[in-house]
Amino acid sequence: MSTEQSFVDFVIEQMQDVGGVTAKKMFGEYGVFCDGKMVALICDNKLFIKPTVAGKAHIGQITEASPYPGAKPYYLIEDKFEDREWLGRLVRITAEELPVPKPKVKKPKA
Repeated sequence: MSTEQSFVDFVIEQMQDVGGVTAKKMFGEYGVFCDGKMVALICDNKLFIKPTVAGKAHIGQITEASPYPGAKPYYLIEDKFEDREWLGRLVRITAEELPVPKPKVKKPKA
């Protein structure tokens, strides 16, 4: 099953108060980025947040699940993604804890 565009649009809209949030189609599903950092995945119409210490504290009772076979567990957000303020705070604290991505190195032409 793949994710419906309407679900992606809804989740991203719920995060817009944070600013700098985008979704990018990846491997048939979606990566969610905040300030250039991948903070979540949307797979099979489910929201998976990257695990962080601050995110775990904010969520409270967590449910961990793999977004796709072979993936490390993420925090599965099943019902609170409709709470715009709560979700925005989760995205912001997750982004703040994650490292800045390393710049891509261009390979020299042969």
